[in-house]
Amino acid sequence: MLVIVVIVVVIVIALVAWVMGGQRKLVNAEELCGNALSQIGVQQASRWDALNTLADLTKGYSDQEYKTLMDTIRARQGISPKSTAGEVEQQEAMLQQGLGRISALAEAYPDLKSNTVYLKTMEEVKNYENNVRMSRMVYNDTVTKYNRLVRSMPGSILAGGMGFVPRDYLQDDPAKASMPVMAR
Repeated sequence: MLVIVVIVVVIVIALVAWVMGGQRKLVNAEELCGNALSQIGVQQASRWDALNTLADLTKGYSDQEYKTLMDTIRARQGISPKSTAGEVEQQEAMLQQGLGRISALAEAYPDLKSNTVYLKTMEEVKNYENNVRMSRMVYNDTVTKYNRLVRSMPGSILAGGMGFVPRDYLQDDPAKASMPVMAR
């Protein structure tokens, strides 16, 4: 009888340890996804700041365009660890729309296009875009690891019972291939 009790206790302890270890792995992977998403948010915030600087430069050239750009800037939302891939991509589209407007305005006003602040800010935007691209790759890699834990056995048993769900990947936007090249 004692042997059976000891075996049951050992099995229960092993099961509890397995559940705790699996839960820790899932939480760690989920936190890494949130961190990667926050990094994208930081890079996008820098790009929004650059867009704001560029919008200020356009103020003297076209009041209507300036107002439209400021409306776009005011409509932005921050990216948090709980944001979805769709929300990130929506913010990206708004940002690209604003940058496209500035590029078109710079084409119409050559003195804006040759302004040193404009040129420096556009170079910063290019650097921020490269950083966002890298951050998106890190996020997608992190999501791959997390989704493997959530979807594969035995993690899927724990994940389903503990509320862990697969995350969406950030997608490449095929429209970006046809987006205007930023004027310098």
